Amino acid sequence: MGKLHPISVSCFSLIPRKFFIFSTFSTKPSNTSSAIVANQLTNLCTRGRLKEAFERFCSEIWSDPNLFSLLIQSCIPTKSLSLAKQLHALIMTSGCFLDKFLNNHLMNVYGKLGEMDIAFVCGRQVHAYAAKNGYELNLVVGSALANMYMRCKSLEEGERVIRGMPVHSVAACNTLIAGRAQNGCPEGALEQYNLMKKAGFQPDKITFTSVLSSCSELATLGQGQQIHAEVIKRRATSVVSVVSSLISMYSRCGCLEDSVKAFVQRKEADIVLWSSMIAAYGFHGKGEKAIAVFNQMIREGFEANEVTFLSLLYACSHCGLKDKGLESLDMMVKKYGLKPRLEHYTCVVDLLGRSGCLSQAEDMIRSMPVKPDAVIWKTLLSACKTHKNADMAKRIAEEILKLDPLDSASYVLLSSIQASAKRWDEVSTVRKAMRDKRLKKEPGISWFEFKNEVHQFVMRDKSHPRWMEIDLFLKELMSDIKKCGYLPDTGSILHDMDNEEKEYDLAHHSERLAIAFALMVTPSGFPIRVMKNLRVCSDCHTAIKYISDIKDREIIVRDASRFHHFREEATNGSSILDFTTPKCGCSL
Repeated sequence: MGKLHPISVSCFSLIPRKFFIFSTFSTKPSNTSSAIVANQLTNLCTRGRLKEAFERFCSEIWSDPNLFSLLIQSCIPTKSLSLAKQLHALIMTSGCFLDKFLNNHLMNVYGKLGEMDIAFVCGRQVHAYAAKNGYELNLVVGSALANMYMRCKSLEEGERVIRGMPVHSVAACNTLIAGRAQNGCPEGALEQYNLMKKAGFQPDKITFTSVLSSCSELATLGQGQQIHAEVIKRRATSVVSVVSSLISMYSRCGCLEDSVKAFVQRKEADIVLWSSMIAAYGFHGKGEKAIAVFNQMIREGFEANEVTFLSLLYACSHCGLKDKGLESLDMMVKKYGLKPRLEHYTCVVDLLGRSGCLSQAEDMIRSMPVKPDAVIWKTLLSACKTHKNADMAKRIAEEILKLDPLDSASYVLLSSIQASAKRWDEVSTVRKAMRDKRLKKEPGISWFEFKNEVHQFVMRDKSHPRWMEIDLFLKELMSDIKKCGYLPDTGSILHDMDNEEKEYDLAHHSERLAIAFALMVTPSGFPIRVMKNLRVCSDCHTAIKYISDIKDREIIVRDASRFHHFREEATNGSSILDFTTPKCGCSL
């Protein structure tokens, strides 16, 4: 623990020389009351004047190292990572590094500022101290240590700490549930929730927030509704964080109306709840509604933050609201003084790409102040496919493969674009590169929840126990929608096969298998909600419109990008099957 932290060496050049004079020679405490010093120091820190706070009370800080904690914690709201590192260096060189409370504060600030690796050269030190002094088995300490490991993406170590505790508590269960939810194990989070209840522990607001987010991730509406019932039973519907989780859960499970109901019936609200509602509308292709909620939020005196603007930009991009999206980005920077993150730029690139402004989108990526990742380039590559720009696609794909040489999706997308342009030599080159790297296209998987059981479908997979029935039903369904005007887009299949085989493949896309099964097992008028891991193709989008119409069913499909709503609606006494304006409000 006494070893000099590696970041301290790199930070010495950033620390004014006079600071070291105090650390070496100032040993006398100030006559100023410690309470007054703490209050004045807190006041300066709260106002963001950290440097002034340090210079003014430097001698008192060296006399009472606990005052360092006020400065450290103030780095979080101001997002001052460089200052946090400088303070860490001073703590190390001043001999205060043995203070366990300062180590806790350092670990917290690094975690909050995204420096999880450093939070992890701090958490281990605290764990060693706790184990050495017999605190490791304490319920509060053990839960905090497990939480630290899980937030640092070390789920296994966190679970090991929990398992080693002699007794458990609600806090320990919550730590385990949240850790699994945050580390990509939503099924494990729900499993632990059920075990927690069987063990006799009563869930609280922290429990509900975590398990509802897991239901959102899995899109398991039935389980989400059961947890909502438990929320009502425990009288937690007035907790803002729980309401925000309910809004997100219902939205991501395809129940926008229930999201709106939870929002309208709220007793209180914060910026997170408002942002959740904006995101819900955007995810369902209701861009104008999202903008209206944003404006209402501003009128009620809430100040938008980075997450709010991300939700707003997401809504604009998914609904093709180009001008409003660009206006929102401009407002974020000029009116609110916020710095856009990579995610904000990705939304705008998506917006420009869908609007056909490919060159403008590429210019934005190349000129933005943050380093681009593979996701933002893939967003533009997808737009190249939509607008059939093969030349740009090749250039953009090269950028992606520099960052992620084994990204199979980019190879597949590029191959499709080149094939659409009849550049068969290029197609052969791309496919050969995939074979050489042993890359395979990610299979399309769709699932449908029925009576708390999830049914999964993959094209050409005949393992479902009712496969023969589904296949026959689907054949009849395709015949029926053809009579209504549906024409399969066989040109979208780029493999060398005859038209009949192409039609068969199109008809057996995973989302159509899931919809066919849902129509078979659910009563007339029952809404159908299907989830898919990849984007819905344009032919499926058209086919599902016809299916929705002839079966008089509301069909909602969530793909990797957004929700697609298909519903038979009457307009002046006529069917909305006038496809000049699609029923689905999203921008494909």
